[in-house]
Amino acid sequence: MLQPKKTKFRRWQKGRMKGLAQRGSQLAFGSFGLKTMENCWLTQAQIEAARQAVSRHMKREGKIWIRIFPDKPYTKKPAEVRMGKGKGDPEGFVAPVTPGRILIEVEGVSMDIAKEALRLGSMKLPMATKIVVRRDYVE
Repeated sequence: MLQPKKTKFRRWQKGRMKGLAQRGSQLAFGSFGLKTMENCWLTQAQIEAARQAVSRHMKREGKIWIRIFPDKPYTKKPAEVRMGKGKGDPEGFVAPVTPGRILIEVEGVSMDIAKEALRLGSMKLPMATKIVVRRDYVE
């Protein structure tokens, strides 16, 4: 699973996700990409499920880039615990994603295979996405 080797603090504050993505909003490596349309926290399991769906459909040809990394710890208190008594224990790691962020990039396969692979990958994610194609792409 994706998670950082070490973090500066065990527990982070939630923070706010507002505005559009400034970084990572353009295709940098591949010809096709999956772009987010909503704010979301993506867990390590959701990212891995999307990656597996894309690589399975592509039959392991071509190349895939995962452009996000879950490095923000989130906490959870146990079930049926009273309010107070401090913050919960770290549960896992998430990647905060804002609209316009590129999640996955694909290269080395035809447009039909890439679009279907990214569509299957987007089904594993809890938010609306769209498939983008490099502006200078020719088949």
